[in-house]
Amino acid sequence: MKYRKLGSSGLKVSEIALGSWLTYGTAVEQEKSAACVHKAYDLGINFFDTANAYNKGAAEEVLGQALKEYPRSSYVLATKVYFPMGKGPNDRGLSRKHIIEQCEASLKRLGTDYIDLYQCHRYDPETPVEESLRALDDLTSQGKILYAGVSEWSAAQITDAAHISRQKNLRPLVSNQPIYNMLVRYIEKEVLPVSEKEGLGQVVFSPLAQGILTGKYKPGQPVPEGTRAANKDTNTWINSYLNDEVLSRVQKLENIAENMGAELSHLALAWVLRQPGVSSAIIGASRPEQIEENVKAVDIQLEGSIIEEINSVLEEINGFVPIW
Repeated sequence: MKYRKLGSSGLKVSEIALGSWLTYGTAVEQEKSAACVHKAYDLGINFFDTANAYNKGAAEEVLGQALKEYPRSSYVLATKVYFPMGKGPNDRGLSRKHIIEQCEASLKRLGTDYIDLYQCHRYDPETPVEESLRALDDLTSQGKILYAGVSEWSAAQITDAAHISRQKNLRPLVSNQPIYNMLVRYIEKEVLPVSEKEGLGQVVFSPLAQGILTGKYKPGQPVPEGTRAANKDTNTWINSYLNDEVLSRVQKLENIAENMGAELSHLALAWVLRQPGVSSAIIGASRPEQIEENVKAVDIQLEGSIIEEINSVLEEINGFVPIW
């Protein structure tokens, strides 16, 4: 495993992180979840990401229990706050009340004294940014969180937060967690440049486009049984990519990977990790073998003619706008 600094902070995180959005506490039994966490740790992954809203706290509980046997200083634990955790008017958002209360609740579920990276899961237009930033700063002063970040904030929102932090002498944000992969690249135009300027590293989720970039979906063929796209109850944008035009381009990427002696998933992860400003890519897993396979991407070098081939295919896809 290789490690990178999280933005301009001194914190070092593994290039591959293990997430728990669509797995732990829901689809995957606790024993299998623990096996995935243990495999990730054994492979050198030190960065584990979750959120209070993932299955109403169950994902935090499962992750905290799985990490319990390891020294607390040996891993980086990240969680988030914003989405509703109750029916009350203050059980959501980024008000001081909700941030403070949910941090305490997350600490209990995770079974830890502190959270390494506490992230604002979305932007809250109903709460002054300064109020949210002060709450995060106070939690840092209390030692309950070490760093603060955001998820899916726009370039303008990141700029505003950075300006307020400097003006009020508050600790700066260190990360942004956006969706980013070969197919969804909206952050390249504004978010990446602004984040680099303000010192935020990107902790990207869905680097494999929820399975599209594994090659399991083929043009002209029905969706395989048991896949995420086959589950009509899954809340996902994946169906916007299930057309022959996009999948034929993805197949070209798979051919490039095969010529390199690699899997498409390796190529997709290696491409994401090669992009400037990316600190880590979050993968999900329901089996330890998936993690073992995905970490191979950190050793893949993409240079010269390979990059040209990839760029040529991505230019063909670039005009397609997904539902996100």
